[in-house]
Amino acid sequence: MKYFFMLFVCLTLSHFGYTQNDDRGYIVKVGDKAPDITITYTDGTRKKLSDFRGKIVMLQFTASWCGVCRKEMPFIEKDIWLKHKNNPHFALIGIDLKENREQTIQFGKDLKITYPLTLDPEGKAFYSFAAQGAGVTRNIIIDKQGKIVFMTRLYDPEEFGKMCEVIDRLLD
Repeated sequence: MKYFFMLFVCLTLSHFGYTQNDDRGYIVKVGDKAPDITITYTDGTRKKLSDFRGKIVMLQFTASWCGVCRKEMPFIEKDIWLKHKNNPHFALIGIDLKENREQTIQFGKDLKITYPLTLDPEGKAFYSFAAQGAGVTRNIIIDKQGKIVFMTRLYDPEEFGKMCEVIDRLLD
């Protein structure tokens, strides 16, 4: 059954022009099972990515020192988070690369971000998806079975729009 679902998702995404051949510093690819990273919230709560199984998950890798991240995050807030935050089948997790708790909290306040920004002080979560030395500003969409279905790099309005469409379709 899982095979047929993944085949359906791949065919659907390719039909709408969402195929990706990604060599932008990722060590994972569309169709892979997402690594089961540990997510650490600023209040100290920890969850595994697998705890979100059954939901569509968007991982947003970011950092306060990243200008492209700062440009993209208001769009994530407005076009994705505010639209889907009350959907019980959706989770958006911002993961702040190599910064401490205070920096992460201040970063969210500075940008008026209301979705959760979590901690990745050593880059363990980030480097489960991207190669050492790869740049930040990445979004990864994961389906209800834990498979990667879409990935972005940097902020491209066209690619961002496609990502929004993928999320909408997966939540229909």
